[in-house]
Amino acid sequence: MDIDARGPRFGAAVTTVVLAAVLITGSTWLLAWQVMAFALGASGGVTRSPYGWLFRKVVRPRLGPPAQFESPQPPQFAQAVGLVFAVVGLIGFTAGPDWLGFAATGCALAAAFLNAAFGYCLGCEMYLLVRRLTVRTQ
Repeated sequence: MDIDARGPRFGAAVTTVVLAAVLITGSTWLLAWQVMAFALGASGGVTRSPYGWLFRKVVRPRLGPPAQFESPQPPQFAQAVGLVFAVVGLIGFTAGPDWLGFAATGCALAAAFLNAAFGYCLGCEMYLLVRRLTVRTQ
C-alpha cells in the first residue's frame, strides 16, 4: 500500500530540527531519541515511526487530500540509513571520539535537510540504486 508522500517529508523536517538541536546542545539523550525513531521507521516502516504517527494523527487531517503517493520501501530504507549514521553518532558522542559524533550526526542532518527542504531523499535514491544493481546481477 502506497503512502502519502508528504509524510516522510514531514518526518524529515522534524528529524532536521532534532538533529540540529543535537549538534547545538550535544545532547546524547536527544540523539538516542532519534536513534529510536529511526529504528522504528526502519523496522516497521515510516508510518510506524513517532513522526509518522504525528503526521497521520495531527498533521494530515488538517491538510487536503494527498496529490501524490509513493512506495513505502524507499523511505523505510532511508530510515535504516539514518539509523546507521545516528548510531555511529551516538557512539562517537558517548565513547569518543567527539568528531565522529559530530560528523555522523552532521551527515544525517544534511540528508534529512535535503529531504525536508527540497524533497530529495538520499536514502531513497540509494534504495533505487541498490535495487537496480541487484536486479542486474540476478
